[in-house]
Amino acid sequence: MRQTLLTAIALFSTLSLAAPISAQAGETQAQVKRLLETGACSGCDLTGVNLSGAHLIGADLRNANLQGANLKGANLEGADLAGANLEAANLTKAFASGTSFNNANLTNANLSDAHLHNAQVDGAVMIGTNLTGADGFDINLGIGGGEE
Repeated sequence: MRQTLLTAIALFSTLSLAAPISAQAGETQAQVKRLLETGACSGCDLTGVNLSGAHLIGADLRNANLQGANLKGANLEGADLAGANLEAANLTKAFASGTSFNNANLTNANLSDAHLHNAQVDGAVMIGTNLTGADGFDINLGIGGGEE
């Protein structure tokens, strides 16, 4: 009887701990689905998601959390990532023509070989950002602090 009770307690404890993780994963999957179907996910928590090769043309990702996300080869043409957290995100070979990264956190993001034509990165934090092989022209890049 005692063995059965201990087994039941252990099983219940394991399931109760797993439930919040499953709910969180389900919520993230729902947000990814919404993004891919509608292009709208302002303020979404997409931490660590795999959007490699995704077509996110004109997507609204303002203030989204994409920390550690994989956006390798994604098409972000005209997307709005203003205020987004892209810390340690992989944007290798991403196509980001006309994309707004204004006030975004690009700390330690990998933008190697990315296409950044007409990108806007005014006020973005770019500490440790890898831009090796990236190409771009007519980039709106604000450097320094605000006027006092």
